[in-house]
Amino acid sequence: MGCGPSIPEKYSIRGKGRKRRSIIHEVAVFVPTIRIPVASDIAHPLRGIVFKDLVDRLSTLRAHVVALAEEICMFITDLWLLYYCSAHQRNLVVECCLASAWYEVLSVVHMMAMLALFEANLLLIPKNSQVGGERKVSEDAKKDVVDSLLRASGCLDYSVHRILAQIPAQVKKSFPSYLQEGMLEAISIQALAQCVEIQLGLASECEKATLSVKRRLACEQVSYFSQAHYCLSGCDTSDSYGKKLQLFLKWKCMEAKAVAYYYHGLVLDKGGEPANHISAVCCLSAADDLLSDSKRACLSFCLANPVTRVPPPWGVMKNMHKKIPDVNTRSFKCMGICLSKTRIGKSPDPRTNSTSEMANFTVGSTLQSVPDLPEFALSLRPEEYELPSTDSIWENVNGQPQIQSLKEHLNDGEDEVDLK
Repeated sequence: MGCGPSIPEKYSIRGKGRKRRSIIHEVAVFVPTIRIPVASDIAHPLRGIVFKDLVDRLSTLRAHVVALAEEICMFITDLWLLYYCSAHQRNLVVECCLASAWYEVLSVVHMMAMLALFEANLLLIPKNSQVGGERKVSEDAKKDVVDSLLRASGCLDYSVHRILAQIPAQVKKSFPSYLQEGMLEAISIQALAQCVEIQLGLASECEKATLSVKRRLACEQVSYFSQAHYCLSGCDTSDSYGKKLQLFLKWKCMEAKAVAYYYHGLVLDKGGEPANHISAVCCLSAADDLLSDSKRACLSFCLANPVTRVPPPWGVMKNMHKKIPDVNTRSFKCMGICLSKTRIGKSPDPRTNSTSEMANFTVGSTLQSVPDLPEFALSLRPEEYELPSTDSIWENVNGQPQIQSLKEHLNDGEDEVDLK
């Protein structure tokens, strides 16, 4: 099966001599390359080997998959130019052709997962939204996004544990980089992480959601993104797609840690012990630093080839960009006031000139250690996926090859000449 890594040339926006201005699109859900199946004749190699009705059925189904993929390609191209379909990819089309039935299955299931991710991205970035403006997504749309992400995660999880296990290691060495086991697993876990990201955003807008619930979701999000990033450690990420994915996961992981430390600090601050307040200040300070680092990581991701637009803060981050710095500043001021009060009525250290220096030293030395985030059991699992039931035509196949006479074989060749 031959597969190209992006939209074919005949669906390119450069087609028919039309000139359109370059548009830099926004990304909410990282969507890997959608692989387009190439039409090929599978009937001729199987004639005389496989039952004729089965050959015809396989040819019909494969032609249907190719036609469906082309329709999707046209829809995607008309809707917007996919961010991963960059100029260098259109100029250099890379095909992967392997004679493997399981590779065919993997290609179809992989395409289903990519389309589910693409659907989630479309739902999170409405077509009529203003560039650079606030991203407004309804609650129903967010629930649909979660369903799409879980479906994509399930397809990729099935590909890793059920399909790749059927393919010999020697054949897998010929796979393109984006079909590596680690890559597929990373995208599957990334989809789960973004499900939790949406759940956390909904919880942050719900008055009934407690700080403990928000902290748990934030910590789960950190775990998922960390696992996804770890899956890439043994993969070849030298191409533009691999680098872009690494930067995306790094950005989202930093962002998730900033939120987790923020909520962890608020929970600790509710404790009655002085040590709890000090730990809370440490967490809020770490959250502020991580937030600044995440902004730089986001910019690095957007500038990496292919270039994408810097997205506006949305979900839980819509408020965090203001809350985290404000709360961190207030916590430092409160800590300074508390330390100053503890020094009132006490003589200063003879080795220093003021008690404020002693207070500053105490705060500085305390903030050198940041508490670890709590670990929680992960609540989301990929949606279970199973291949469709066996076609009824297999019931009539006795497993014996179809024996063709020489005359029949020659007639088949004449038919092909006539068709040409």
